[in-house]
Amino acid sequence: MLFETTWVVDSHHPAFAGHFPGAPILPGVLLLDAVLLWAETVTDSVAGQIGNAKFLSPVQPGELLTLALVSTTPGSARFDIACGNRKVATGQLSLTPHVQP
Repeated sequence: MLFETTWVVDSHHPAFAGHFPGAPILPGVLLLDAVLLWAETVTDSVAGQIGNAKFLSPVQPGELLTLALVSTTPGSARFDIACGNRKVATGQLSLTPHVQP
């Protein structure tokens, strides 16, 4: 399975105010949060543990990011985040199907 979406990082996001004044970059935890929330939506699963996350390039205000999710094994997927041809982050996450009551 392959899912892909884009995300424009709002240049007015409050995280930029303190991270870092004069040279703002998006905190990595916000990238991971975006991946988790989006993965749960497109896979109808609960995204769990993140593994082997690597931050490869900083994200600045207003940049257009592409988020991609590829199934690697049952219950696991690789995510990639890019800005054009520049890789921003990559990693693995576990996915558990939603259980219907």
